[in-house]
Amino acid sequence: MLKGYTKGLDISYSIGVYPTLELVVNRPEEVKKVLLDDRGTKNAGLAKIVDYCKQKGIALETNPKLVRRLAGSENAYCVGVFSKYQCSLEQSRNHVVLVNPSDMGNLGTSIRTMLAFDVVNLALIMPACDIFDPKVLRSSMGALFSINFAYFATFSDYQNRFNNNIYTLRTNADTNINDCKFEKPFSLVFGTESAGLSAEFNTIGRGVKIPHTQQVDSLNLAISVGITLQHAYVQQKDLTE
Repeated sequence: MLKGYTKGLDISYSIGVYPTLELVVNRPEEVKKVLLDDRGTKNAGLAKIVDYCKQKGIALETNPKLVRRLAGSENAYCVGVFSKYQCSLEQSRNHVVLVNPSDMGNLGTSIRTMLAFDVVNLALIMPACDIFDPKVLRSSMGALFSINFAYFATFSDYQNRFNNNIYTLRTNADTNINDCKFEKPFSLVFGTESAGLSAEFNTIGRGVKIPHTQQVDSLNLAISVGITLQHAYVQQKDLTE
């Protein structure tokens, strides 16, 4: 019997049509089964999931009560059940590094934003929230299944593995993001939602700040990730055109 998600499980759940479609398309080898709610028979996305599962030999089970129980909602037409898996980050590619992220919604939104701006490698510095929590998966809209991610005990452990150009996003940095040239391969480093990066990062890499009014002390993590990735993405496009 499947039960509600906990971090100790070796499986997780994609809740809803779009995240589950991304799961079966991008990680079909990890899918154990897809649970269906027969109320969604006219949903075009659900029809795509069913067709793809049949092509790939992925088990389908119509079980509306279980879908609603696992989803915690009356509005989800399907749940993907999949095995947790490990990834490795690509050498000499651009990375996003999140130091101690604790908000699942911010993590999921950041992952989706990464994919939008062509960065598909994510380093998470412990302690960090569980990337396989269904809340993260849902806020990423399934983008998680298209990126590489890895956890590291410390930022030093990360640096010992990768030689990217480090850019730390800090409110006390000297370099305005509008004046910063991001040199590939780069690692964009962001701190916690509540406190940002600690003082030890003041001497690591190049500090970059996002200018904003004094009416707020800092920007939301996912917003900061989006602004920075967009700047870097536009720069790289300009260099190749």
